[in-house]
Amino acid sequence: MRKTTLGERSHNRLLKILHIDPERNWGGGEAQVLGLLTYLCRKGHRNDLLTHPGGRLFEQTAPLGVKRLSLVARNDLDLRPVPALRRLIRSEKYDIVHFHTKRAHALSLWLPRGPQCPKYVVTRRMDYPETRSWYTRYLYNRRVDGVVAISRVIMNLLIEAGVEPERIRLIHSGIDPQRFDRCADGSYSTEYQAVVGIIASLEERKGHRYLLEAAARLKGNGHRIRYLIAGDGPARRELEERVKALNLGDEVRFCGFVSDAPAFLSEIDIFILPSLYEGLGVAVLEAMAAGKPVIASRVGGLPELVADGETGLLVAPKNVEGLADAIARLADDKSLAREMGRKGAARARASFSLEKMASQNEAYYYELVGAPAVEVPFDQNL
Repeated sequence: MRKTTLGERSHNRLLKILHIDPERNWGGGEAQVLGLLTYLCRKGHRNDLLTHPGGRLFEQTAPLGVKRLSLVARNDLDLRPVPALRRLIRSEKYDIVHFHTKRAHALSLWLPRGPQCPKYVVTRRMDYPETRSWYTRYLYNRRVDGVVAISRVIMNLLIEAGVEPERIRLIHSGIDPQRFDRCADGSYSTEYQAVVGIIASLEERKGHRYLLEAAARLKGNGHRIRYLIAGDGPARRELEERVKALNLGDEVRFCGFVSDAPAFLSEIDIFILPSLYEGLGVAVLEAMAAGKPVIASRVGGLPELVADGETGLLVAPKNVEGLADAIARLADDKSLAREMGRKGAARARASFSLEKMASQNEAYYYELVGAPAVEVPFDQNL
C-alpha cells in the first residue's frame, strides 16, 4: 500500500525557465539573478535570460551556458519588445517566466495567459509602497501567478496595496559565504581610529550625504576616521563636491565600481549603509559574512538582517547625529566591533545563503507548475 506525502513535490522533472531582467546597471538584484541562475543551471534546469546586451548581467552569465537574449526596454511603457516576447513564449513553451524587476513586471500586461501558458512569477525587491488601486491589484493578482517578496516589510506593503496574501512567498536574498572566508580583519592602523566603508550605488536613496555630514561632525570632534565609498551612480559629482565643501578630502576616497567585494571588505573595519529605504540590503549581508560590524538605517528589510546591539547598530534614517555616535562607538571600542562582526558572520552564514534563496525559488516554481507529489511506500508505523 502506498501513500502520497503532503507538501512534497517531484523534482525529477527539469524545468524550462525564462528569466527577464532588462536593467543595464549592476545592483544587488542582478547579483541575486546571477546566483539563482548558477544554482538552477547546476541542477540541470533549462534557463533562458532576457537582459540588456550591454549590461553586466549579460556578461556575467556567459560562463553558465545560459541562452542569453537581448532585451532593451527604456521604461515601463516601452512596448517595442512585446511582439517578439509573445512569440518567444509561445514557441518555447516555458514552464516558468520569472520577472526580476519592476520594468520586467510591466511587460506581463501584454503576455499570453491560459492553461497552456507558463506560470508567471515576479520578485519584488523595493520597499516603497505600491498605490492601492485597481492597477496594482490587476498587475499582481491577475497578471502573475506568484510574487516573491525579499523581506517581510515588502510583503506587508504588498498586502496593504491589495495583493492577495496567498500569492506572496517570502524568500530572503542570499550571499555566497565562501567568497568571504579569507577576508582579513580591518586595518585599525595607527593613522586612523577606524576605516569605514560602504558599497552602494551613488544615489540619493542610499543616504551618502548623511554619512558625509556625520564624518564632518566626527572630524570636528577630533576623531581620525577614514571613509571608503565603493560604487558609482548619478550622484557622484554632487557627493564629490560635498566632500570638498565639508573639507573631507583627506578622509574620504571614492573607489568607483568594485567587482571584488571581499577585497574591499578586507580593507575596512566597519560597514555602513545609511539608506533612506532598502528592500533588504545584500551589501549588508556580504559585510556580515566578511565579519564586519554593520551600522545601518532602521528602514525596509535592514532590521531583518542586523540584530541591533548584537551584530551591529541601527540608526533612524537621515539622523546625522545618530550615525556619528554609532561610528564613534565602534571606532572607540574595537573589541565590541570585532565581537559584533563574529556574530554577524555566523548569522549571515546560517540564514542568508545563496543556496537557500535559490532552492526556495526552485521549490516555489515546482509548486506553481503543480508537479505531481512524490509517492513513497506506506509506513504502517506512522
